[in-house]
Amino acid sequence: MWIQTFIDYLRYERNLSERTVEGYEADLKAFSRFAKSLDETLDWTTIDEDIIRNWMMDMMEHGNRASSVSRRLSSMRTYYKFLLRRKLVERDPTHLIVPPRQEKPLPVFVREDQMDRLLDGAYFEDSFSGKQDRLILLTFYSTGVRLSELIGIDVKDMDCGLSQLTVTGKRNKQRIIPFGNEMKEAVQDFLVVRKAFLEEKGVDSKVLFLNPRNAGRFSPSQVRTRVNHYLGMVTTLKKKSPHVLRHSFATSMLNHRADLQSVKELLGHERLSTTEIYTHTSFEELKSMYNQAHPRAVKKQ
Repeated sequence: MWIQTFIDYLRYERNLSERTVEGYEADLKAFSRFAKSLDETLDWTTIDEDIIRNWMMDMMEHGNRASSVSRRLSSMRTYYKFLLRRKLVERDPTHLIVPPRQEKPLPVFVREDQMDRLLDGAYFEDSFSGKQDRLILLTFYSTGVRLSELIGIDVKDMDCGLSQLTVTGKRNKQRIIPFGNEMKEAVQDFLVVRKAFLEEKGVDSKVLFLNPRNAGRFSPSQVRTRVNHYLGMVTTLKKKSPHVLRHSFATSMLNHRADLQSVKELLGHERLSTTEIYTHTSFEELKSMYNQAHPRAVKKQ
């Protein structure tokens, strides 16, 4: 009876959408069934914290994600606030309940052999646009820069003499990123065709990566389209974005024994905890390699 009163309140007084109202109703009825399965005499005035925790644990054991359990707990909190305001109960048993920790999805990354195939293969035309596109992909993968950082690179920021790139990141913080001989040669080669392109257009520009239409900066969507196109040639990942290449850079660095603090500095992360998620990715790859290589990793049937 109280559930229906609450549902009417949500529907007619708070004017929530029908889908939202139905969600609350389903959550509360599911909890009610669980509580009754434990003890038929239980009602909303006798529910305590242990019963709610058991309900949450039961949901997790049945494969519900932490986000789903947290949402259902939120429904219970809203319901008990309503009951307290109506003086139908004397206490809120959800008050001290801590929701389960949300699982952070592991970063998606392109495998090293796939990146090697892309950058070493004949996927890029031998032209201004082809050389520029290859350098864009190589810069993402070799330095781990963000999309906004790549678009903002000027010619003066790319120092081939010192093999280092200066980028301006979040909150206008600058950082210097080293790069290797492959990228150095690609930059030097590109600068030659870039100069010819600008002379043909009869314009000058300080921007490194040039929009072929106006010799200005690329828009984010134009770079995303290029990255998606080329990654689609070597990987079946659903997500094929500049950020995936940033993840790929960090994962490759850690897989080749770079220390976490160094990767943090290269990525421009504020906190080490942000970088630590890549250690989970690296461990997953390490575990996969172990399962494939060790003769006793998979028990024979």
